[in-house]
Amino acid sequence: MVPNTYDFWLFDLDGTLVDAEWSYTREVFDRVGSRIGYDFSDRQSEVLWHGLSGARDPLLREWGLDPTEFWPAFHAVEDPEARAEASYLHDDAARLLDDIHGQDVPVGLVTHCAEFLARPVTDRLDLTARFDTFLSCSDETGWKPAPDPLHIAMDDIGVDPTSQRGVYLGDGDSDVGAAWNAGLDAVHVERHGHDRRGRCVRADHRVWSFDDLPRTGTAGSAWGSGAARADGSGFDGDALD
Repeated sequence: MVPNTYDFWLFDLDGTLVDAEWSYTREVFDRVGSRIGYDFSDRQSEVLWHGLSGARDPLLREWGLDPTEFWPAFHAVEDPEARAEASYLHDDAARLLDDIHGQDVPVGLVTHCAEFLARPVTDRLDLTARFDTFLSCSDETGWKPAPDPLHIAMDDIGVDPTSQRGVYLGDGDSDVGAAWNAGLDAVHVERHGHDRRGRCVRADHRVWSFDDLPRTGTAGSAWGSGAARADGSGFDGDALD
C-alpha cells in the first residue's frame, strides 16, 4: 500500500469514504419532489446524489429546476440522524485509513456535504477522530474544484504542498481538479463505472477500489495518469457509449 508515499492525506467524504443506502436516497428525493412539485426518476436521483454529471446546478437548470429552490428544499428534508443511520463506510476506505493511521501522518477531510449532515455520519462511523481537520465547504471557504478549501485544510494541519508531498482522494472530477489546483496528487475512485457516469475522470491514480492503489510511489497506475485541463477539472471530455 502507499501510505509512506505521502507526507499528508486529504479525503472527500460522500462516495469516497462513505455512502448512504439507496432506500434513504430515494426517500430524500421523493420528499424534495413533493415540496417543489417535481417527480425525480431513479436515474435523476442517482446522478444528483453522487454528482455523476459534475456540477449539479447546471443539471438542475437543464431539468427546469431553480437551484435556489431545490437546495433549501433538499436540506430541509434531510434528517442528519436518519442519514447517519443509513450511511456505511466502504471496506476499502477502512483498510486505507487503518494503513495511514499506522504511519502517523496528518489526515484531513474536505467535503461539499453540509457540516450538520456530515458530522453525524462521521461520528456514528467512528471517523471524526481519525481526521486532524474537518472542513465542510461553504460560500465562505469556496467550492471544489477551486483549491481554496484544500488550502484552508492544509493551513490548519500545518503542511506545505510546495515542500511536502500531499494527495487528495475523491470520487468526482471536482475533487481531482481541486487536488491539481492545490498542487497535490489526485486519486479518483470510481464506484459507479464509466457507463453509469457517462464519462471518464482523469487523475494521477484512477482506481475501482483503494485496495488497487499502487504499492510504490510511482506517478500513475495501471489506469494511467493525465495532466489537468486549463479549468483544473479532471474530466477528459469523452462520453462513453
